Amino acid sequence: MTHVSFATGAGPAPARRVMLRSPAVCLGAPRRHVQGGFTLMELLLVVALISVLAGLALGAMQGMKQRAATTRARSELALLSQALEHYRQLYGDYPQVADAPEGLYAALAGRVGPTGSALRGPNLADGLGVTCRRVEQPDGAGCFVDPWDNPYQFVYFTRPVGTGEMEHGYVLYSVGPRTATEVRPSRAEVVPFTAGPQGGVVAQSTLNAKNLYAGP
Repeated sequence: MTHVSFATGAGPAPARRVMLRSPAVCLGAPRRHVQGGFTLMELLLVVALISVLAGLALGAMQGMKQRAATTRARSELALLSQALEHYRQLYGDYPQVADAPEGLYAALAGRVGPTGSALRGPNLADGLGVTCRRVEQPDGAGCFVDPWDNPYQFVYFTRPVGTGEMEHGYVLYSVGPRTATEVRPSRAEVVPFTAGPQGGVVAQSTLNAKNLYAGP
């Protein structure tokens, strides 16, 4: 008897399948871009906000500078007043100088006496601590200037206080923080009367509102 043998698992091996993976993005396929950023309106709002903040900061800085300059001017007016009192103790009166601010400097520098006569006295101007603008010479003219680079103004006056008695005094002031286009009052507009019953009275005028005066 003829036996026919059967082999287990006989037969041709199945072909191995080749698995192809598709790429996530095919070459040549259009890409979608998601772009982030500000719109034109948002940019304009940001620029406007920055401008407002910068303006506020600048205004605050200017205000601080003006307050510091005003404080310094009042301090310098007090120093000049002390020097004038020292001058009166030395010579018996305050300097009767002309309208020019250079006269005040010359008097405190010890070059001019109370009535305008030339002298060689102690120099009360040097070391006073007040800014001075002067000619670079040993006897050069000069003037005391405030923080806004304007000369300090000095007005001498007399007025009767009794029978045969006369009071001698002065008005010392700065024209204050004025812009280049603002009008600066003249001496006559600040102190219109320098003698008689009204001697030394400061005019109550809006033109003098920004002036800073020595004394209380």
